[in-house]
Amino acid sequence: MASNLLRLHTKTITTPNPASPFSHTKTLSSSSLPFPSTLLNKTKTLSLSPLCSLTPPNSKEAAIQQAKTCLTTTLEKPLNNLRLTSKLKKLKQPRFRIEIPVADDSPESLSQLALHFFEDLPIKRKGSPVNILVLWPDITSAESAVQAFKSSPSTPVEHLDIPSVANGNTRISNIADVAVFLAPEPSQVAVMKTVAELLYPRPVVMFNPKWGFEEEAEFGELTGFVGSFEVIFSFMGLEVKGLLSKRNGVVFKCVRNGVVSGEKWAVLVEEEQGELKLVSTFKSRPSISEVEYVLYNLMAMNSPVTKSVKFFRDLVSNVTGKK
Repeated sequence: MASNLLRLHTKTITTPNPASPFSHTKTLSSSSLPFPSTLLNKTKTLSLSPLCSLTPPNSKEAAIQQAKTCLTTTLEKPLNNLRLTSKLKKLKQPRFRIEIPVADDSPESLSQLALHFFEDLPIKRKGSPVNILVLWPDITSAESAVQAFKSSPSTPVEHLDIPSVANGNTRISNIADVAVFLAPEPSQVAVMKTVAELLYPRPVVMFNPKWGFEEEAEFGELTGFVGSFEVIFSFMGLEVKGLLSKRNGVVFKCVRNGVVSGEKWAVLVEEEQGELKLVSTFKSRPSISEVEYVLYNLMAMNSPVTKSVKFFRDLVSNVTGKK
């Protein structure tokens, strides 16, 4: 049955900060929450890159198109300058991160997301096509992707599973101009680092990792590696609960014109009149506590207590009624 709701994975984050008005536990529950009606009233547009930082997607299709534009423009320069290496200075490997809302993270859903994303991806490189290697978290996901991509045989995408790479599969260095880790597990970060080093200086992309931003501080010596991936597209739904009311909104970032540096994170909230209002921007990715503090101040006049802020990454289009 078609759904017009957003769904989220369960996660609990505790912020014991006495200086904050929120020293309690904040829970990302498995409840279903409606998508802000303001976004649904916007005209669906497939060419949004000039307005990305101000225009959150209103559907899964729009999110995919925005993210495709971000990746295409961001990869163009490194793919056309890989041979310009320096003997005196080691070049920085291009590492990018994409977070697209999905209805679920089943192999079938993720393989369809990958097909829609990489099919007709207009990456430009002089002289030859760009070969993309998608590394899946398990063999089931990889096999599902192989079946899905049979409908698009001309798409230059190969599929491998991360466990096979960990067990010594050495094909990656020969078949990839760009490697994409799709829905990797936290336990696979060490293998991802090995693959990235093997592919240097070719670009690597982390796509919908199966962990929250707040968890990355617990990755120990691998925290720096995960943090080296520049976010070029991220969309996260948001619910703010007050004692007597609640509001919906988004935390959003979309890199424009391939320029990674300088793009800010935006926090937008749906007003009671149905308008989506930009309430704050951040130079770096805001923590849940930072977003909570901003929204607490916003709602303080109308609600004596802001009970919780909930993040979720899953989006079902309320425009089409389809996942």
